[in-house]
Amino acid sequence: MTPPPILDVEASGFGRGSYPIEIGFVESGGAAFCCLIQPEPDWQHWDSSAEALHGISRDILMRHGKPPAWVAQQINRRLAGQTVYCDAWGHDYPWLCRLFDAVDMSPSFKLADMRSLLNESEVAHWHPVLDQVRSEMQLRRHRASSDALVLQLALMRVKQWQQPADQRLRGAA
Repeated sequence: MTPPPILDVEASGFGRGSYPIEIGFVESGGAAFCCLIQPEPDWQHWDSSAEALHGISRDILMRHGKPPAWVAQQINRRLAGQTVYCDAWGHDYPWLCRLFDAVDMSPSFKLADMRSLLNESEVAHWHPVLDQVRSEMQLRRHRASSDALVLQLALMRVKQWQQPADQRLRGAA
């Protein structure tokens, strides 16, 4: 199975008024993209607990973030026509909409929930495998592209684990 593209969004917080501050994804072939986003003038919501989690301050966004239009164009160019998966569709989809709405563009790709890729047995193993991959990678920063890579690797491990033993053996030969 070829790994599907996985996207992750870091945000200014949760709830009303929150907005995307970083978008990262890993493509099927393994290429990664990650970009900080300069807040639009009316994007004012800020949650200090979210900042503590991802380690991205508003000042860093202003100094190192890219304009929202540039970010939306890059994402559209690289993900055009694909179904891209995320683990928190209920949060990531509104944040992506906020980005694209701000620059009067539409996504050229479809965002879908990773859970749609997992059967019941795989769902039961998802969190232990995800924790194991995170532990093995020993990531020091909570960032969008790193999170996307962890999700992609965990998905592939869960899917491989669920293959019949004879298929796993043939794949290793």
